[in-house]
Amino acid sequence: MNRILSSFILTSLAGLSTIIGYFIIFIKGDKKKIITFSLSFASGVMLTISVTDLIPSSFDYLGNYNLVFRLLLMSFFFVLGIFLSYYISIRVNKEDNSLKKVGIISMLAIILHNIPEGIITFMVSGVNLNLGIKLALAISLHNIPEGISIAVPLYFATNKKTKTFIYVLISGFSEILGAILCFLFLKNLVTDFLIGCVFSLIAGIMINISLSELLPEARKYQENKLLYLGFLIGMIVMYISHVVL
Repeated sequence: MNRILSSFILTSLAGLSTIIGYFIIFIKGDKKKIITFSLSFASGVMLTISVTDLIPSSFDYLGNYNLVFRLLLMSFFFVLGIFLSYYISIRVNKEDNSLKKVGIISMLAIILHNIPEGIITFMVSGVNLNLGIKLALAISLHNIPEGISIAVPLYFATNKKTKTFIYVLISGFSEILGAILCFLFLKNLVTDFLIGCVFSLIAGIMINISLSELLPEARKYQENKLLYLGFLIGMIVMYISHVVL
C-alpha cells in the first residue's frame, strides 16, 4: 500500500476514534452519576496526557537548546496555554449553562490538540510505518475519553444527539485536517522547535481545563466517590497505555 495512503488511514483512524466516546450517552442510568464519572474520568485522562506525554515530549523536542532556555520556553508556552484556555472560557457565550460551556471548551481544546497530533502521526507514519501504527493506537486510546469529555456535557446540556455527534466528529476530523495540512503545506515547515512549543501550550490548556472546568463541573453533582474513582481510573488507564505503547 502507498506510504502516503497508509499514513492518511492511520491518522484518520486515530482521529475518528474520538467518536467512540460519543456512544457513552446511550448508557442508561442515573444522569448525575454518568456525568460525574465521565467528566472526572476525562479530567484524569487530560491531566495524565499532559504530565506523562505532552510535557516530556516538549522537553525532548526542544533538546537542541540548553536546559535553562528549554525550561523557560516551556514555562512561557505552558502559562500561555493556561491564559488561552481561560480566555476561551470567558469568551464562550455566557448565556449557555455551565455544562454546555464545559463541552464547547473541551471541543476547542481538543481541536487545538488534535491538529499537531495529526501532523505528527502523518509524518511518523510516512517515515516508519510500524512506529506510526503504535503511535496511532496510543492516540486512539486517549481520543476516546476526549470524545467523552465533549459528548457527555453537550448531550446532557442540550439533549440533542445529532448536534452532539457533529461536535464530536468535528473534533476528531481536526486530526485528519492536521495530516492534510502537513501533506499540502507544512511538511518542510514543521520543526522540532515549533512542535515543542505547541506541546507545552496544549499541556497548559489541558491541565487548566481538567482542573478548572471538568472537575468543578463534576463536583456539582456531589457524587464524590464516583468523582474520585473516575479521576483515578482515567489516570491509571492513560498511564498504562503510555507505558505499554
